[in-house]
Amino acid sequence: MLESLGVSSQAEQVYRAMLALPNVGVLGLATHMGLDETTVRTALDELADLALVRPSSDKSGALRPVSPQTGLAALLAQAEAEVLHRQRQVEATRAAIKSMTTSHLASRDQDGVHRHESVDAVRFRLEELAANAEVECVSLNPGGAQAPDGRESSKPLNQLALERGVVIRCVYQDSYHNDRGVVGYARWLTDLGGQIRTSPTLPMLTVVIDRRVALLPLDATDTRKGAVEVDDPSIVAAIYALFEQIWRTARPIGLAQPIDIHSIEPSERELLRILADGHTDEAAARKLNLSLRTIRRMTANLMERLDARSRFQAGVRATQRGWNDL
Repeated sequence: MLESLGVSSQAEQVYRAMLALPNVGVLGLATHMGLDETTVRTALDELADLALVRPSSDKSGALRPVSPQTGLAALLAQAEAEVLHRQRQVEATRAAIKSMTTSHLASRDQDGVHRHESVDAVRFRLEELAANAEVECVSLNPGGAQAPDGRESSKPLNQLALERGVVIRCVYQDSYHNDRGVVGYARWLTDLGGQIRTSPTLPMLTVVIDRRVALLPLDATDTRKGAVEVDDPSIVAAIYALFEQIWRTARPIGLAQPIDIHSIEPSERELLRILADGHTDEAAARKLNLSLRTIRRMTANLMERLDARSRFQAGVRATQRGWNDL
């Protein structure tokens, strides 16, 4: 009960016994409490340090208890003073944080665009945005766009945001099933209430916070080069509209891939579109985040079904037959 005042439970018991039996010595206290003398003397030393016992004027070498009204009141006053000092420290720290935040924001570009030219700078800014998110965080996550350490560092931020009631929606590529780390992260996030869908292809890594700030990579092919932050309302609205368009057509995680009337899976249909645009197998593999061997196997199968002699012809025939219209 008195531990908040710095009095251990053992010392409190001895103090209470002394108040009840003020004329009993160390041996008497030990017998009364069922303790050994060493334990009692250790407790008395602690009580003396706290000014809860004083030398007796009646018995040489003996100790007497100080009244609770005097001794404990002094300890309580000291504790209250420490709490007040701590509160003042907290207020001073809060003021310092506010000042630092104001200076940091004042140093940012005022034209609606700000560059973060390193991974650390991007993560630092994402931590700020996530901590201050109020409504929603949405993101597009192409295959391999987010490094494993980036996912791990975002976990506590995402958990706190979800606990505050912030909605988190993410779109990953269908190929995420090939990455155990992403699969584990997706399962963790959905268990906490996050929403995840998948799409065959995604344009680039994109994050939008509260529909007011968007982050895009400086180089879509290498996110390690940093990101550009945009807070111009019209640009952010356009980026968010793109996300919503992709979200509506994306497949909720855990559902089987839908197959249309032509028996074409979404990833195959996307591959046909890529081939029709004249891209190589290597480019298709990058866009779909699949291995080159998988792409070549899929392409060969589609060419056979379309009776096509080339990849480009397969893409064109698929378009003519309406396979790409869905």
